[in-house]
Amino acid sequence: MMNDWWQAFLLTQVVEIPVYLYAGRLLPGTHRILLAVGASSVTHPIVWFAFPWHDWPYLPTAVAAECFAIGTEALLCYLAGIKRPILWSLLANGSSVAIGVALRWFIDWP
Repeated sequence: MMNDWWQAFLLTQVVEIPVYLYAGRLLPGTHRILLAVGASSVTHPIVWFAFPWHDWPYLPTAVAAECFAIGTEALLCYLAGIKRPILWSLLANGSSVAIGVALRWFIDWP
């Protein structure tokens, strides 16, 4: 389980960091990097370990988890002063979900 989490976390970071780096391109360097690395570092462990994946049906749990991640990351973007924070959060999370689903579908990724 922990190995699967690390793989999923690293994939999420590889996909989402560039989105948030671009979204925060006008921020000072340290703030930009903190936003880019921090956004999914905050939400991913909660989505993976705190949501009741084994107790609820998969689709409602996935929708709830992604709504949590999108909302939380949009709030972090807003607090950082990013324009259109919901759009950036949707783009980052939508991209990582789409790539994760595609990898699971084609190569049995965790």
